[in-house]
Amino acid sequence: MVSIRQAAVAAMVFVPILQAQEDLGAMWGTAAEEAKYYPLVDIPIPPGVPMRPGGFENLDDGRLAVSTRRGDIYFVKGAFETPPAPEYHLFSSGQDETFSLSWKDGAMTATSWGEVTRIADVDGDGVADRYDTLTNNWGYGEGHEFAFASKHDPEGNIWVALGLSGSYESNNLFRGWAVKVTPEGKMIPVCSGLRSPGGVGANAEGAMFVIESQGPWNGSCSLKHLKEGAFLGHPASYNWYPYAPGLTRPALEPRSDSRMGVEKKRVKELVPPAVRFPYIKMGRSISGFRLNTTGGQFGPFENQIFLGDYSLSVILRATTEQINGVWQGACYPFREGLATGIMNVEFSPRGQLIAGGFTTNSQWPVRGTEPFALQRIDWNGVMPFEIKEINITTNGFRITFTEPVDPQVAARPEVYGITTCTHVYDAGYGSPEVDQTTAIVTRAVPAIDGLSVSITLEKLIEDHIYEFDLTNVRSHEDRRLVHSNAYYTVNEIPKP
Repeated sequence: MVSIRQAAVAAMVFVPILQAQEDLGAMWGTAAEEAKYYPLVDIPIPPGVPMRPGGFENLDDGRLAVSTRRGDIYFVKGAFETPPAPEYHLFSSGQDETFSLSWKDGAMTATSWGEVTRIADVDGDGVADRYDTLTNNWGYGEGHEFAFASKHDPEGNIWVALGLSGSYESNNLFRGWAVKVTPEGKMIPVCSGLRSPGGVGANAEGAMFVIESQGPWNGSCSLKHLKEGAFLGHPASYNWYPYAPGLTRPALEPRSDSRMGVEKKRVKELVPPAVRFPYIKMGRSISGFRLNTTGGQFGPFENQIFLGDYSLSVILRATTEQINGVWQGACYPFREGLATGIMNVEFSPRGQLIAGGFTTNSQWPVRGTEPFALQRIDWNGVMPFEIKEINITTNGFRITFTEPVDPQVAARPEVYGITTCTHVYDAGYGSPEVDQTTAIVTRAVPAIDGLSVSITLEKLIEDHIYEFDLTNVRSHEDRRLVHSNAYYTVNEIPKP
């Protein structure tokens, strides 16, 4: 058994790192303002712990489980204390690139490159001594072929998203697919069309989603619905349909140099991304995400999705809603200035957001300067003035805020700067923003309580991302928004 307690010197080393993060290269330029509501807290990692965090899980006894890129799993006591007083205990070793953890019935389910493994401590000495492969029914053999998984769903299943070979091809079995692994270890193919996923999880309604990186057939990072039998956009994985009983290969492949809105009408299995994250503005390599179900302990964003970004070292928010049977929604800035590339996030039982990851030197660029880090974002109880959520209506949008707006300002249509764009749906890598328009706001009606405003637009356009610039909106106390931009993906327009 290995147990390492932080030394005082380790804590001292991390203090200036925490202070420096507020001044790192600005993403949105809001780090100092964000810190007034959501301060960053470093969780020290002693020199003897080779920690490159990849996955997180809360244990029944109040400890935090952390998996690493090298395949270790540590149990950390004291990570949620203020200030943190972590004790690191090595629970298991021998896996590889372990980026997803889920604890259930006294055992850990870990997902790595090549398998889903149930790991248990049978003799009770605190160290894993039983490893059962639930499934390894997919191929791997190349550096981009990561696997990311969900927590156990209500039926006890683990959902796994499998990255392609080199971003472009599917050279090994089920690469580019999402699959479901039952408690008995049966692997069930769910849907094809993935490229380079970075996290899997559920929204507030229990629908399963995957985060996808920008690249071939993906104009930007996006949150995609794992709809059973669907095709999610990248056709390289069509070749594995013969190994997916009950699923039929789509009769058509998407055409390159087109638009998602055009191709979803041609390829009936094609499910458009629910939320698209404009490149650089709102993420470059979005990673693990988690639903906020803290019961208000993390502020006003209950039942919203919080996502990390590896390259930009930031945390984002997203909301989803189902319109005409199709998922869509919005994304919002949240917190910049984290120490390293964020691989995953997790909410603690105390309502704190745990974030951590590492850098890979020259392999993928990272804004954060530390080679690896484990951090915590706490809400200090002070309410920020933010865009809480944007929802689509039959003729515009309803914008909800965390505090009441100034009704006189909010009633002026010219206050709302809204532009739109879309992406080229193309086999090439990523896409510029194309087909830009400027939306015309014809009416703005604040709610009686001032917490929302319904705006009417001259028209709504499907397959467009609506960028909101609310710089001129003020709260009833004349406060500016912490973040004045948000982005809504319109896949469907509600029927009257």
